[in-house]
Amino acid sequence: MASAHHLRLPVGQEPPLRGHLPFVDAPEAADPIEVTSRWLTRGGRPWFPVSGEFHYTRYPAGEWEEELLKMKAGGVTVVAAYVIWIHHEETEGRIRFDGDRDLRRFAELCARHGLDFVPRIGPWVHAEVRGGGLPDWVLARTDAPRTDDPAYLAPVRTWYAAIAEQLHGLDRSHGGPIVAIQIENELYDQPGHLLTLKRMAQEAGLSAPLWTSTAWGGVRLPPDELLPLYGGYTETFWTEADGGWPDTCRKHFFFTHQRDDEGIGADLRPTTVRGGDPQALAGRFPWATCELGGGMAVSYHRRPRVDAADIGALGLTKIGCGSVWQGYYMFHGGTNPPGDLTTLQESHATGCPNDLPVLTYDFQAPLGEYGQYRPSYDELRLQHLLLADFGHRIAPMDSVLPERRPAGQDDRETLRWAVRGDGRSGFLFVNNHQPHEPLPDHPGTTFTIELPGSPADAAGAEGAEDSAGSAGPAGSASSAGHVLSLPSAPVTIPRGAYFCWPLRLDVAGLRLDWATAQPVCTVDDGRGRTVLVLAATDGITPELALDIRTVTTVRAPSGEVTTVGDRILVTGLRPGTDALVEVDTTDGGRVGLLVLDAATARTAYRGPAWGAERLVLADGGVVFDAHADEVRVHSTAPEPSFAVLPAPERAPVVAGAMVKEAADGVFVRYTVVAEDDGRRGPGGTEGVLPVALVRPAGEAPPVTTGVRGRASVPADEYFDTVAAEYAIALPDDPPPGTLLRVHWTGDVGRASVGDRLVADQFHAGRVWDIGLDRLPAEALRAEGLRLRVLPLPAGAAVYVPGWTGDSEIPAEIVRAECTTVRTWPLRPG
Repeated sequence: MASAHHLRLPVGQEPPLRGHLPFVDAPEAADPIEVTSRWLTRGGRPWFPVSGEFHYTRYPAGEWEEELLKMKAGGVTVVAAYVIWIHHEETEGRIRFDGDRDLRRFAELCARHGLDFVPRIGPWVHAEVRGGGLPDWVLARTDAPRTDDPAYLAPVRTWYAAIAEQLHGLDRSHGGPIVAIQIENELYDQPGHLLTLKRMAQEAGLSAPLWTSTAWGGVRLPPDELLPLYGGYTETFWTEADGGWPDTCRKHFFFTHQRDDEGIGADLRPTTVRGGDPQALAGRFPWATCELGGGMAVSYHRRPRVDAADIGALGLTKIGCGSVWQGYYMFHGGTNPPGDLTTLQESHATGCPNDLPVLTYDFQAPLGEYGQYRPSYDELRLQHLLLADFGHRIAPMDSVLPERRPAGQDDRETLRWAVRGDGRSGFLFVNNHQPHEPLPDHPGTTFTIELPGSPADAAGAEGAEDSAGSAGPAGSASSAGHVLSLPSAPVTIPRGAYFCWPLRLDVAGLRLDWATAQPVCTVDDGRGRTVLVLAATDGITPELALDIRTVTTVRAPSGEVTTVGDRILVTGLRPGTDALVEVDTTDGGRVGLLVLDAATARTAYRGPAWGAERLVLADGGVVFDAHADEVRVHSTAPEPSFAVLPAPERAPVVAGAMVKEAADGVFVRYTVVAEDDGRRGPGGTEGVLPVALVRPAGEAPPVTTGVRGRASVPADEYFDTVAAEYAIALPDDPPPGTLLRVHWTGDVGRASVGDRLVADQFHAGRVWDIGLDRLPAEALRAEGLRLRVLPLPAGAAVYVPGWTGDSEIPAEIVRAECTTVRTWPLRPG
């Protein structure tokens, strides 16, 4: 059944407002940051930031640098971090910036590796922290926190001064990394207080070209003083256990121009209050985000599970909707620090509506609580590579929606798609994935995109990307402006697919009219040829349409090359590392179009490696450390391998191992072969571990309720009397990067060394990871690791994915295993 989809881009673009906002960069900045009403610029060029949240106080300081490099390799350009007051000043007057609290060192590490920094200074931050981050002693001093109450502002002033002292000299006027500062968090109805906080921060000495605020929930902001930032999550932990998948999450899998998400933080504010004017904000500010869900926390009463495709589809859809700043919360998980006076998690005990785990703040993030690489990291990195090369083109492009689009949030039959375009070129976005409710295949799909103007109209525009190149369905020139009909034959959009296709994309003198594959990045192959790397979509055969006026010769390793009117079509390609279409252009250039299969494309990294910018394919993680002049590969494989384009003149070397090389299509693949250290196999550092039941579980404790009648975490006493207790025989002296992976069922799991709680988790059907190198080594050798697990009684008012509540979830450790992620530092050969 044929399904033709049509969209007409508007004639011309309305110029954005400029100079209408009081955001001013430092005069000394070599690349001044400015804000128009539709996008941001840096150094006069459209700028598309990618920010990721990483809470330094929830991660060991000794590992910050490697984790920041992981974020950078994942395409993050801006690191955001809450400065959590209670983590620094739990006791009044004892402000700590030592060890894992060293804010200045964290900011300096961002600067060292070319990452921008956004401190989110609160004072209230939420972050699933006790008191929203406000220390108990502050809350005891005022009945009106988060207002202009003098009793509240006095300690805030001191706190801001302490932050300013830590960040002194790291602003843009000193060449520092701070590009923005967020004031407060999720304060929707007190614009005057937000302005007071901004002025107090400036008086304390804090400085940034951008001052921001979260903008969901019908926010009211002081006019033009704060850049509104939006969000959107695939799931929620803060809604009711029996509420189902919230509509506020479902809407993020549609292409829409609605920026606000009234569901975020709705458990902490009345949802009926709407004081702001979203349209007024949209007319003056670009669509920027700071909290696209990189994952989701779990609360006791509601334990959502998110998949990599959920996160990837949401991220790509937001780009298609018009986002010009992709900001993720969280991008990196962590662990709550132990408090000196109390535990520091959000809980019913402090009047919060949700009980959170004592320690874990993994957030199911792309990089986990112990730095684990998750499949969502690969999904987002693929999109961020696109933005790194083409974000400056995408940012000024309008988001245009087709006339025929879903009738409502229950419409699963109408294809969801949009185009970002500037009238001369663009990108076509399709999302056919959403959680919980699979979307159907769309057979017989074609798209027709009308771009305004004529070849003569576009001739003077920027670069070859703005010259002509239009054809009808058969490739013949259209007299009615630029009409792109693609693909050349209908295709089936598979269920679960989401992708971005280029429209009239210029690549080093070649006009790519379209490709039914997603641009990833460009790389110089070392032979004078620019290679555009594309990612195929499973179930859709890649097709390339080249403007014949920009081509002299085409060579394809597979498939068929035909000329149809003003286009050369390359069809039937078999994606892979050898699927390189070689093109000579009419201006004397050489271009390659490399189409990787979907799985291989998700192993792609790009960065400075051994003296040049290179594309690296690796199943594990890769970081590029320019300061150390090395590339580090993280892998669980005993003999990790990676492929490189362009290959260095000599194979890279690694101490204590041999590096073999072999051809892999247009890449050279290197395999690291190390001597067997005798640590592998059962009982070593990798393999299944012996698990002993020390005490069987008793009767499940009764479920009690707390704030708003929501289920509360069972009291501590039940872990001593009811919980099943297990002992796990751990390997002796495991190397850094060793994870204990526990497959389990039940309600709540807690791991202890002696009397010290070292890890915890609420059961949601996920494997429970515990980083062994985080545990106290001497105490572990002396007392071992004990795991206690409570059963979950039938009928508990708790949402667990896949559980109907009809029967008890038994407390059981099914299997435990160890795996080690080893780091291989590779230096120039």
